[in-house]
Amino acid sequence: MDSAPADVGLEAGVSVPTPLKILVAGGFGVGKTTMVGTLSEIPPLNTEQTMTEVSEGVDDLAAVPDKRTTTVAMDFGRITIDDSMILYLFGTPGQTRFWFMWDELASGAVGAVVLVDLRRIDDCFAAVDYFENRRLPFVVAVNGFPDTYEFPESTVREALLISQDVPLLWTDARDGELSRSALVSLVEHALSRAS
Repeated sequence: MDSAPADVGLEAGVSVPTPLKILVAGGFGVGKTTMVGTLSEIPPLNTEQTMTEVSEGVDDLAAVPDKRTTTVAMDFGRITIDDSMILYLFGTPGQTRFWFMWDELASGAVGAVVLVDLRRIDDCFAAVDYFENRRLPFVVAVNGFPDTYEFPESTVREALLISQDVPLLWTDARDGELSRSALVSLVEHALSRAS
């Protein structure tokens, strides 16, 4: 039996958009789910679950006392750039007990936006190390929480131990324009590294 051509169902001259996979990573409660939801043109898929007593003493809620849910697998959203490109966004879980998912989520990704909460800077080191060790392009986006002190870029770079070639920007995961700017910075950074 002959197999059907790969383009069955496609009209002549219709191009299929190139999919690009992007991760949104960082520590617990840093705004990954919020950023994916802000950017996605479709209702985002998330695996948020209500936090229970099991997480007491494991998840530090000091900086995010109103947090009641946590991502246990991933968040997923989509952005159509134009007829030639679609971005698929995958938000990673932040707690160490769910890090086993990161390798699967990172497979085939063009890069990552690492969100940072300057009130809890230690929480982002694992994400920075993960992408550096795998040589996966990433940008660092400082998510502006209301009660966060402002620091000069050089101080933040030094605290995070990131080199000058890693883009560092300030964002607000709730703001669509600022969140899109983080994605644009990531895509530009990934393209410059590829060339």
